[in-house]
Amino acid sequence: MNLPKWRFALAALLGLMIAPHGAFVTAAKAAPACIGPASDTWINITVDRVRNSKGLITATLYPNEPKRFLVKNGSLYVASTPATSGQTRFCLFVPNPGTYAIAIYHDEDSSGTINRGGLFGIPSEAVGFSNNPTIFLGPPSLRSVLVKIDHSNQNTTINVKKF
Repeated sequence: MNLPKWRFALAALLGLMIAPHGAFVTAAKAAPACIGPASDTWINITVDRVRNSKGLITATLYPNEPKRFLVKNGSLYVASTPATSGQTRFCLFVPNPGTYAIAIYHDEDSSGTINRGGLFGIPSEAVGFSNNPTIFLGPPSLRSVLVKIDHSNQNTTINVKKF
């Protein structure tokens, strides 16, 4: 294929590919660099009220199954991204369109586990959930944190709070 170099540069700039016969074809929409096991569906998450840039923001994705919510080994997966003071933004892959619960914690010491303190095992690191439910004397219900993800590129904000 003997096409001028400027056509290739223009194609790259516009996000196009050149087919073997010289025609321009739009590149397929690719998923962004999300965290979690790759899929065709993802949600953009803004974690608000992040105290500092130490450690990681860790997201845990739960299925819409009450017996698995907040239970050891009940999540679909856990994934982390570097924390950014104020707001941390990332996208999270989900297996398919559907209804899920998302739990977030600020793993300031990058230990890979949520630190707990006191007699009652209250998290000593900031935590938050999808839909930002009021948390009082215990974890929220699954129903209060379920978020419906119909298609890729939806947005949600989760506020983290230290107790």
